[in-house]
Amino acid sequence: MSDTTTGTAGRRVFIDKQSPKAYHALVQASEAVRATAADAGLDRILVELINLRVSQINGCAFCLDVHTKAALRAGETTQRLGVLPAWRDTELFAPRERAALALAEATTDIANATAQEDAYEDSRQVLTEDEISAVIWVALTINAFNRVSIMSKHPVRRLPRQ
Repeated sequence: MSDTTTGTAGRRVFIDKQSPKAYHALVQASEAVRATAADAGLDRILVELINLRVSQINGCAFCLDVHTKAALRAGETTQRLGVLPAWRDTELFAPRERAALALAEATTDIANATAQEDAYEDSRQVLTEDEISAVIWVALTINAFNRVSIMSKHPVRRLPRQ
């Protein structure tokens, strides 16, 4: 088995580096999605919460690292980040955020048709059609990036203690 990226059998190919044109197209799509989300009125914190929740479900350490930092830069609290996996069990998230998180989870777990229908119906109570579309696009995009990082085994670099 040959690995042209690392030269070592058993290591993963960094598919973003191996196929830069395809990866660049994904980056361009994510930039369009970010603009779509902003145009729909989704603030940066909500976008990062979606990115984080989807990355938690998928178990993407690299994306969790990147988007935790982004959420903190955007003004998210460590308390809400800490309880995000159990967001349903707290009152820390507003109805709009809860609807977006449920819709993002349903977008990620596409095999659960009941959850999709429930999340979609609930989201209609508090989100506009533009917001619903943007939430789904954000979830779709981070799902794609999760798969790039998971299949490439992108490393998480240790930061010095502060």
